[in-house]
Formats: sequence, structure tokens, C-alpha cells
Amino acid sequence: MKVEPQPLVTGWSARRWLFFIALTLGAHVAFIFLFSARSDAGPRAVTRVPQFHLIDGNRELVALTDPTLFTLPHLNDFLPAAWLRPVAAQPPTFHWSEAPQFLPPVIENLGMAFNTFMRTNLFSGLNPDYKPEPAPAESAETFGSLLRQNSTLQLSGGLAQRRMLNQIIVPTLTWNDVLKTSRVQALVDADGNVVSVVLLESSDYATADQKALALAKTARFAPGSGSTLGEFLFNWHTVPARTP
Repeated sequence: MKVEPQPLVTGWSARRWLFFIALTLGAHVAFIFLFSARSDAGPRAVTRVPQFHLIDGNRELVALTDPTLFTLPHLNDFLPAAWLRPVAAQPPTFHWSEAPQFLPPVIENLGMAFNTFMRTNLFSGLNPDYKPEPAPAESAETFGSLLRQNSTLQLSGGLAQRRMLNQIIVPTLTWNDVLKTSRVQALVDADGNVVSVVLLESSDYATADQKALALAKTARFAPGSGSTLGEFLFNWHTVPARTP
């Protein structure tokens, strides 16, 4: 038996697809024009709305017929509204009719609390071991030993490191008061000679300051490697001047 071949099914053709798309587009446009041609709905008539009326002279009749106004309390009601009439509160008075009476103190009770405390609290005896106060130490030195017995000379700064060749004797000055120390700054060259002297601090006595400058210039030191800057400190010893 001979079987004839069946044709292959390939789906819709291009012409058929174009016809379907055109039909769908036309139906869509028709629906737009069909439903867009409707007219707007007009406003509805308002019925059965609450209305307000002004009452001129029948207020008492309205109060009797209106149940909402009948429940409101007022002074002309047939029931006495006592709570609508507040009672006037009388402020208290602080005016006393008699003089204040103070309680007199009881003489027998004075100190009673302290006596009761002392009776109920027994304290043991205290025996403090007090040491006797030490006797003041007597100073062996007198006031006179604290004062200078003679004038002295001190070196400070770089001059204290160099050896002085000559001895400078600082004299005692005649003055009725204690003098401060005269500080003299001196510059010594490499050969040991004093080049310059400057008064740094005065003793408040011009004669003593001039004497200090003169004595500083006479100082001689051992030769060194270079110039040295230091200070002379003249501590003056004074004696009171004799009065005629």
C-alpha cells in the first residue's frame, strides 16, 4: 500500500498575522471613541437636609416641646437646681481676741536630759601619760658672735677657680649701722691683672663702695689660659663712731 506524504504545518503566514494585528488595532480605536463620547452627569437634587430656623418670641413653647432643650437645667425649671447656686465660702479669720499665752518653763526640768545622759553613760577614768615639757635649750653663742668680727673678702664665679697671688686686707669701717655686702664684678686677663671693675650691688655707703673698687684693682692672680670674669664680695665689719 502506498502512503502519500502529509504537508508540514508551519503556522500562520505573514499575511494572516498582519490581518489579525490590523483587526485588533481597529477594535481598540472603536472602543476608545465609543466610551469617550459619554456626557458628564449633572448634579443631583439635594433633598431631606437639616434646616435651621430663628425663633423670635416662642422660646418657652420651644423649651416645652423640644426634648433636647428640656434636659438642660435652668433657674426657671420646676426642680430647684441647688448646685447652680454656689455657697459663698467665708474666709477664715486670724484675728485673735486674746493675748497669746506662753507656757512658762518648768524649773525642775532644766538640765534633766543631760543628767539622765550622764547617769546612763558611765565613762571610765582616763589617765593620760603627759610628758613634761622640755626645757628650752640655752644657746651657747651670744648675739654678739652672730655679727662680723672683721671684714672679709670672697671670690665667686670664674675668679674662684684662679689662685690669688697677693693678699688683700679688707679694713674695718667706722659706721653706726650694719652695711650690706659690696659686689664688684672684675675682668682678669690671661696674665692675672685686673682689667676692669664694675660695682654690681652697693652697700648703701659710698665710702665702702669706693674702697671695694680700689681694693679689687690691686688684686693679682696666677696666669691662665685666657680672660676670666668673676666677682669680689666685700663683707664689711663696722664699728660705731665715737661721739664727742
